[in-house]
Amino acid sequence: MAVFDTPQEAFGALRPVCVQLTRTQTPENVARLQAQLAAVGAAALQELQEYVLFPLRFALRAPGPRRERLAQSAVRCVSAVLAATRVRRPELLRELLSELSTCLPAPGASGKPAPQAEELTLAVIEALHTLLHSAQGDVVLSLYQPAALPLLGFAVSSLLGLAEHEKAKQIKISALKCLQVLVLQCDCQEHRRLDADEAQRCGDLFASFLPGISITLSRVITGDLKQGHKPTVSAIRLFYLIVGLVMADAQLARVPKNKEKLPVEQSRISELMVHRGLDWSKSTAEKLLLLLHKIVEFSSVHPHWKVRLELVELVQHLLQNCSRSLVDSFSHLLKALVGLVNDENPEVQRRCQEVLQGTAEQGMVAQNRALADVLSENLHSLATALPRLINTQDDTGKVSTLSLLLGYLKLLGPKINIVLNSMSHLQRLSKALMQVLELDVTDVKIVEERGGGSTSPCGPTGSLARRWQRKYFRFFTEEKVFQLLQQVCRVLGYYGNLYLLVDHFTGLYSESGVYRKQAAMVLNELLAGAAGVGVDVLQEREVSPNVDDLKGSITSILDEYTDQANWYLVTSIDAEEISHERSVQHSKLTARPRGACSSVLLPFPEPPATTRTMNSNIWQICIQLEGIGCFAAVLGREFRLLLLSTLYPVLEKAGDKTLLISETALGTLADMCEACGYDSVQSLINENSDYLVNGISLNLRQLAHQPHASQVLDTMLRHSDASLLPLVEDVIQDVLAALDQSYNHQAPAFLRVLHSVTTALVRWFGSSCGEDLQAAEGQSRALSLGLQVVTGQELQQFFLGYIRQKQITEGDLPDTDEEADEVPHCAKLDPNGPDTEGEAPLPSHAQLAKDTMERCIHLLSDGNLRVRLQALDVLELCVTVLHPHGNHLLPLAHRAWPALVTRLISDDPLVVLRAFKVLCALAQRCGDFLRQRFSRDVLPALTSSLRSQAPASARAGPIYSHTLAFKLQLAVLQGLGALCQRLDMGESDLNKVADACLIYLSAKQPMKLQEAARSVFLHLMHMDPDSTWLLLSEICCPDRYRPPHASLRPVQLPGMGRQRDEFTDNVLGLLEQLQQRESVEPRAGTHQDPPP
Repeated sequence: MAVFDTPQEAFGALRPVCVQLTRTQTPENVARLQAQLAAVGAAALQELQEYVLFPLRFALRAPGPRRERLAQSAVRCVSAVLAATRVRRPELLRELLSELSTCLPAPGASGKPAPQAEELTLAVIEALHTLLHSAQGDVVLSLYQPAALPLLGFAVSSLLGLAEHEKAKQIKISALKCLQVLVLQCDCQEHRRLDADEAQRCGDLFASFLPGISITLSRVITGDLKQGHKPTVSAIRLFYLIVGLVMADAQLARVPKNKEKLPVEQSRISELMVHRGLDWSKSTAEKLLLLLHKIVEFSSVHPHWKVRLELVELVQHLLQNCSRSLVDSFSHLLKALVGLVNDENPEVQRRCQEVLQGTAEQGMVAQNRALADVLSENLHSLATALPRLINTQDDTGKVSTLSLLLGYLKLLGPKINIVLNSMSHLQRLSKALMQVLELDVTDVKIVEERGGGSTSPCGPTGSLARRWQRKYFRFFTEEKVFQLLQQVCRVLGYYGNLYLLVDHFTGLYSESGVYRKQAAMVLNELLAGAAGVGVDVLQEREVSPNVDDLKGSITSILDEYTDQANWYLVTSIDAEEISHERSVQHSKLTARPRGACSSVLLPFPEPPATTRTMNSNIWQICIQLEGIGCFAAVLGREFRLLLLSTLYPVLEKAGDKTLLISETALGTLADMCEACGYDSVQSLINENSDYLVNGISLNLRQLAHQPHASQVLDTMLRHSDASLLPLVEDVIQDVLAALDQSYNHQAPAFLRVLHSVTTALVRWFGSSCGEDLQAAEGQSRALSLGLQVVTGQELQQFFLGYIRQKQITEGDLPDTDEEADEVPHCAKLDPNGPDTEGEAPLPSHAQLAKDTMERCIHLLSDGNLRVRLQALDVLELCVTVLHPHGNHLLPLAHRAWPALVTRLISDDPLVVLRAFKVLCALAQRCGDFLRQRFSRDVLPALTSSLRSQAPASARAGPIYSHTLAFKLQLAVLQGLGALCQRLDMGESDLNKVADACLIYLSAKQPMKLQEAARSVFLHLMHMDPDSTWLLLSEICCPDRYRPPHASLRPVQLPGMGRQRDEFTDNVLGLLEQLQQRESVEPRAGTHQDPPP
């Protein structure tokens, strides 16, 4: 089809159809016109715009009932013409706006629009949208004059009615978008931005529409969720755009005090105009407060994320444009903004963070005292309600509440001191934190878990948070809640007056034991925040504290933490520990005159410590230790100056018996290493050992008042190496000398020190002894695997040696020669040792072990059960250290034997159990030296005890495995076989052992006892396989042995043909293992190569 580019050609083509449509208004004629318009060029159509629009407007204004099909066709054709042209006359714009607006459904008596076809309504709205976009800038502005106020009001009210009451979603959305264009807030780029004067005039004009628009839009926003999210999003956008225009601070500041007078002919219109004076702005702000509260409450929990995102935009827009006029509404707006920081949708989270960041960077709060006051009051109200909310809300609600609190603090930023300088605000906030951070101290396991200190290497690797203990709180369990509380405290420390905060919370720490743990946690986080460690803020602070400020605050806190009344607390039911800690606390009553200390109010004597109290004390110590690690991270290398006052107390707690305390202290040591630049805990200890050893030496002289010195020494020894020994050697000699003078009173404390020393000696010097012993045993096992060709002379020497050993074992030697014969024979255990080893000077570590063992021998007969147990533990360690020095070990073993036998035969079961372990250690290292003594003094008692206990264990139920008798049986059975093998016991003794252990092969015995008994017989198989086979076959023999010749009598064993009984399974298993062992040994002997 040809295109008509000139007006003349276009007029000739369009005139017939326009005339036809003017004469007869039908949809068909409208369609012909629209078809003809497609062939007309844009420039020609612009010249003929009003000519073409005339018949279409005439069709819309036709008298009589409106024909919807005709109206729809005409409106769409008008829209097509307007889309291709520009409206250049203000009069045409107003006329078209009026005519199109009348095509919208008229509101009825109830306010709802009259029924009308949805297609027509949608076409009219789209035509209005196109009309407003087709007008040039000045033409559009001509519409926004006081004279056009009734026309604009009619269009606005009609579109608002559709947006509120129309059911069709598309119509609602189109009506809202058209309204947005009508109030000059379109998102498109075609409309130029209004300058200040133009915006001022439009604001004055739209102020008349603000009540109706805001109320209607609030209804749309809070309407039925079934309408979908798009109408809600559009309504929120239109709401904040119109409110932001009319209530803009910049515009209200320019409003004259008196209303502008219009000409006389516009007096009626003047009544419709609103003067945006001070009274009007206050009144409108109060009404908008209610609407905004309603919108925020609904939209902040809307299920669709785009609605929540648009709410963020609402807050950002109003905060940027109306921070003064709507200041009272920002309590709700900021609450919504801060609450959405933790929204489940990442896009909402990101945008919230951006808005908060922009708000802080632009200084909206810092430069607006009214807004800061609103935030302060909100903070006060929230702090007041915080304990109740945390106690009643679920975890999600608690996270939202604390996010709101944190957001208020971040928004206040440097203005936070306005809150902190108010005693009412500070008291409310601090007491809220004290109540919310209350720990759950009912877990008995915290008190039960014991440990002697960790020996694992603890270096400066890993983050601070990972080394801290997980805490369990009374009012919440979610880790996110605690992280938010940490951030609250750190933000306070970052922006707040550090001296004021430290002084206030230190006062709470000293005021009551109820708040002490919480106050310590807050103090730790305050200092971390003040140093900028792990704190997330929106804006930088004005002045950062210097190192001297931080060091001064940390020093004052450390003085409180390490004060004896707060550091030495009862953490276990150990009578010795309780007596000491209470003596420390009572001694502090006269030394601390402050009435704030809770211990002053306690009567003397104190009631017994409960599990709850001990649990609370454990957590208090752990939190204080974490604080020391945190302070080290804050000061870095500057913390080296504080090591003199902190390292010794932390090492005390690293050796604490309570597992939680010792682990926390080791983590603190690692933090101190990392902060001060030490490579490891060992390096930290070695480089400060002179100061530490001096403190230990002084405190060991007053061990009754300073019993924790042993814990410091123990920790040093655990985490250092042999290079430390020369430094502590004099201290150990002082301990030994003191022990000689105070056996009756201080033996347990001194034995703890000696146990730490000997444990370190075993770790440092005992590995070579163990390797030599294992090599000797491995060589003997390797030789036993092969079959060697034996000569007659070797056979003769074997029997002569056997007779001599049997005489020694049976004691068939003069008493004066017994020890002289035994000691040289035992010395053969170390084939590489020189004959003159006894004459050579002992190494320092061996001399210490020897001196320690001499003291422990005397203490084996002490009347105190604990002392006897400690002495046995130290004795076992000394034997390990002295193993390479047989000429010194064997005389000491000879001296210890009588007391050790007494412990094994007639003592408390706990002591018997520990003494048997010592016996096994002696047998492993002294060998033949103990054979006769063991056979004569100990073995009868052990076998008799096993026989007597067997019936009881066979009848016992599952609970028996938790008794001390069971543990003693198990230990004896597990060690007896190896003991007999190491001592190379004779046949008669082996028979006694086999007879005593045989009953434990019964299926009636507990499974662990059966397994231990089987291990005894496995050792017996290595020593005397024939006798063991015969004994087991008498119980149960699975095979019948036929004689190789008829002249030989058949072999008859008691176990042949016997029915299955309680011993059958275990005996058959042992016989099978014995058969496998004998089948392996001949194959090993057929190899010509030497054994490996």
